[in-house]
Amino acid sequence: MATDSRHLTAASIPRLWRMTRLHFDPVRQRQVLLYPEGAVLLNDTGAAILELCNGSHTVGQIASILTERYHADVSADVTEYLNLMVERELIRVG
Repeated sequence: MATDSRHLTAASIPRLWRMTRLHFDPVRQRQVLLYPEGAVLLNDTGAAILELCNGSHTVGQIASILTERYHADVSADVTEYLNLMVERELIRVG
């Protein structure tokens, strides 16, 4: 299923762009998303979302996992965050 950030749905399957990787920065004591042009310093929630973007979870499944983990409905936040990452071309959606 091809989609773009304007059509991200609960059934979309996000994965990190092949040129990105999650990395723990020991100096900052937090996860960073590295890519050829730079890096994105991640908060705990952003890192949790991106760790689940492995090509095997749908947006709905990611939201469900994190809703259970945080005991709060985070569906809108997950979708908004992933849309931002797709727009920045750091996430691909299939």
